[in-house]
Amino acid sequence: MKKMKKGSLLVIMMFMLGSLVACMGAEVSNQEAQQSKTPETAEGEEVVKIGYSGPLSGAAAQYGINVLNGLEMAADEINETGFEVDGKTYKIQLIPMDDKYLPNETGVNIQRMATENEIVAAWIPHSGGVFASQTFNEKEDVIIMAQTSEPRMYEQGNKLMIGISPQYNIWPKTFSKYIMDNFGTKMALLPTNSQYGKDWLNVIEPVWEEMGGEFVYKGDIDFAKETDFFTVMTNALNKNPDVLFVGGPSEPTATVVKQAQELGYEGAYMIMDQAKMEEMSGVLGGYGQLNGSVGVLPVDQIGSDASKAFVTKYQEKFNEKYATADSSLSYQGLYVLVEAMKAANTVEDRHAIMAAVNEGIKNIPEEKSVISLNGMNEVGSLQWDIKAGIVENGEVKTIPLEQ
Repeated sequence: MKKMKKGSLLVIMMFMLGSLVACMGAEVSNQEAQQSKTPETAEGEEVVKIGYSGPLSGAAAQYGINVLNGLEMAADEINETGFEVDGKTYKIQLIPMDDKYLPNETGVNIQRMATENEIVAAWIPHSGGVFASQTFNEKEDVIIMAQTSEPRMYEQGNKLMIGISPQYNIWPKTFSKYIMDNFGTKMALLPTNSQYGKDWLNVIEPVWEEMGGEFVYKGDIDFAKETDFFTVMTNALNKNPDVLFVGGPSEPTATVVKQAQELGYEGAYMIMDQAKMEEMSGVLGGYGQLNGSVGVLPVDQIGSDASKAFVTKYQEKFNEKYATADSSLSYQGLYVLVEAMKAANTVEDRHAIMAAVNEGIKNIPEEKSVISLNGMNEVGSLQWDIKAGIVENGEVKTIPLEQ
């Protein structure tokens, strides 16, 4: 009798375990289905698949979500009516995958989407992922939508890549002049320790020194592992810098600023282009905590009708306090790709689509042009009419780029 009870108990436990595993599997499948939902199509309509591989978990998750949100917002707008190419109506299906900001994961994700989903293009919002995917994207016939400001990615001569973000080498001279004119010449370096951070240093260091500046401290921060910056910040502030060079994902960069102020720092901040001041202000409780900062102009400060409409709709759609430049670039970037397909009269010939980008840019509706776009240059970099932003007395002001 006891043996029968034990046997019955074992069967029940096994059944319960199997049910739990099945439920977990169903939950994962449901999550994937929600992330990669197929748009509703009428008879005769077809789907164009666009991949995304970026950080959706970890320290850079919010950055990745911002980029993906912009894509989703544009795709939803486009799918309201679809778009016509060669007499057929198409709609966009986004296929997002998390790569945790790891380049090797990006490569695996893009390969998988190219094979299993036959994607036309893949959005990649970090330089490491772009470099990893450049080794095979032309062979796989996938257009890389490279939303990263890394200039070196153009050195490969990749014929199937559109550079979304403005290159970061446009910022150092403007940023440096503002800081030197208003705060001083002593800089402490505290950037992210990623390859992007290292490459940014290769640009800012010679510009700062050529303009008469000096470095009183050189360090970096591993945002994937560190959440307390007390030691590195104490060491930096002991050198009495006039400006802290900081950057990486917005939220942890804001935490760096907050900790500097808790330690008594009252100087300036030069903010790398990945970190967005509008998003940092949300973490810090307002722009007043960013006085003395220079960085990328917040999208809600552009002031055009299109930018105002974008910010309002974005905030309502995603229940977010701020829309960022990252979201606006991916949003407008998807319109660039769709208009290029329309101009090329194909959704399949990737090289024809690339050749039609500049023609397509001319056809982007004015109300979708959040940031003025002047075309794509010969190496595949989109040319934006973009400005820098500074914070004085808790208010954001615009400054033009130094030529």
